[in-house]
Amino acid sequence: MNTPPVDGSPKRVRMSRAQRREQLIGIARELFGARGYDAVSIEEIASASNVSKPVVYEHFGGKEGLYQVIVDREVTHLSDMLSAQMRPGLHPRDMLERIVLSLLDYIESNADGFRLLSHQSPAAVSGGTFTTVMADVAEQVAELLAPVLEEQGLDPRTSPIYGQLLAGAIARIGQWWVDEQEPSKEVTAAHVVNLLWLGLRSMERNPRIASRDVTE
Repeated sequence: MNTPPVDGSPKRVRMSRAQRREQLIGIARELFGARGYDAVSIEEIASASNVSKPVVYEHFGGKEGLYQVIVDREVTHLSDMLSAQMRPGLHPRDMLERIVLSLLDYIESNADGFRLLSHQSPAAVSGGTFTTVMADVAEQVAELLAPVLEEQGLDPRTSPIYGQLLAGAIARIGQWWVDEQEPSKEVTAAHVVNLLWLGLRSMERNPRIASRDVTE
């Protein structure tokens, strides 16, 4: 029979090095996602993991190292999910639906991870960020949109503008939906695609700023 510690603190569980590392990553991910990088201390992470501060330093070198590992994982996961939906030959509307739904799928199952990415501390990250993920999305969308614009008699050289607009709109919807999660992801995606796709379908060939057309 195991006797609990005299001071009433929880008994430290023996883990392998790999298990301890994953435990620290999971707990820190939740804390960073809920409160942001600056508001979380090594002491809190160690306490929540029921280990001493030196254990965290041994695995990651410090808070920045731990944060970097978490961000890199989330960036890779989200980037892979979104990139898988952008394939040559896919109808543009189908592509938009898949991208929006994939982002909402990711948020639904990884809310802490998405909050961490969208509210991260750039000074603590040396690699990819949520911004770089969405920039990649914008570039890939632009490449796929160029021939579609040309088919509609529009200038394919403007595709980077629309790629940035679409990626920005999708990112912003994700940042709103992570807290609301209402309406459902399917309904939300349908409305997002409705606006974005109809906007693409109804574009003018030579758009101008109407307010600048008036002779002063």
